Amino acid sequence: MKPKILLVDDEPDALEVLGFKLRESGFVPLFAKDGARALTIARDEHPALIVLDLMLTEVDGLEVCKILRRDVATAGIPVLMLTARAAEMDRVLGLELGADDYVTKPFSPRELVLRIKKLLARAQTKDDSGTMLRLGNLEIDVPRHHVTLGGAPLVLTATEFKLLEILLRRRGRVQSRDRLLQDVWGYDNPIDSRTVDTHMRRLREKLGDTARFLETVRGVGYRCLADE
Repeated sequence: MKPKILLVDDEPDALEVLGFKLRESGFVPLFAKDGARALTIARDEHPALIVLDLMLTEVDGLEVCKILRRDVATAGIPVLMLTARAAEMDRVLGLELGADDYVTKPFSPRELVLRIKKLLARAQTKDDSGTMLRLGNLEIDVPRHHVTLGGAPLVLTATEFKLLEILLRRRGRVQSRDRLLQDVWGYDNPIDSRTVDTHMRRLREKLGDTARFLETVRGVGYRCLADE
């Protein structure tokens, strides 16, 4: 089946152009012009990915993102934000609320489709070179994309999962922010290292006490410590 992509934007022209480009690329576009409708479609259709404009009327994109991440049924759906180029604070807030990546306006539809494909590939990648990873009371079943913390399921976004997996696989080695942007986000020319910092902050919050194994190396990046 073709992946469903939910486009959330209150500009009809933008929805039309992006919808055409997605169909051309083998996707099935779903459309929502406001936040409330977007939440309904996300719960009913469970799309493979959501493209979310932050500048929406009534329920804005930041609130939509927050609600999506609080709902178990939608918490794992990758979210790609659309933000105005000057709205740096909105980008930071969106990432802190759980968005996986962002594209600034104006953008080319081709660039957006490439970002969508990278996000989907990240969510679907299965690496069997060590199917179970452990860190303290944290266990990651890599092929199933399933994480437990103290025996209880832990919901991570596709980006958080990939970030944690890479740090665990490279345990003991420092990973620079630029390297993580390349390996997790697929950026060929890393430019915004704050994206990594924001996701690390969210990941640590979810890990609780286990976050003590994820060390910040000042001025460089991050390292996963041994759990002895």
